[in-house]
Amino acid sequence: VQLQASGGGLVQAGGSLRLSCAASGRTFGTYDMGWFRQAPGKEREFVAAIRWSSGGTSYADSVKGRFTISRDKAENTVYLQMNSLKPEDTAVYYCAADPRKISTWSSLAIMNYWGQGTQVTVSS
Repeated sequence: VQLQASGGGLVQAGGSLRLSCAASGRTFGTYDMGWFRQAPGKEREFVAAIRWSSGGTSYADSVKGRFTISRDKAENTVYLQMNSLKPEDTAVYYCAADPRKISTWSSLAIMNYWGQGTQVTVSS
């Protein structure tokens, strides 16, 4: 599985960004997808995940009500719509693919596949 993330950038607090992650690979259909982030000096943390088959979702408490994860099955792409951004959302965002239940992702540090990361910077 190969993951290609895009869509990061610089935005003012209160603004919005949409991240995209295009997936490819022969075995892709068996994996769920999601996003993690890593701020400078901090560990990588779970942000959101989506079940590829059903569209069921899971979010970190810090982003609930502000971020929305979705997927386009025809395009093999997962999106992260980020609204009401805060300076503490500043991080490198990584998309991930893994066969384990998305309800467990918040406790996982290592995923089967990672994208290359995209920088999100929120200015105050």
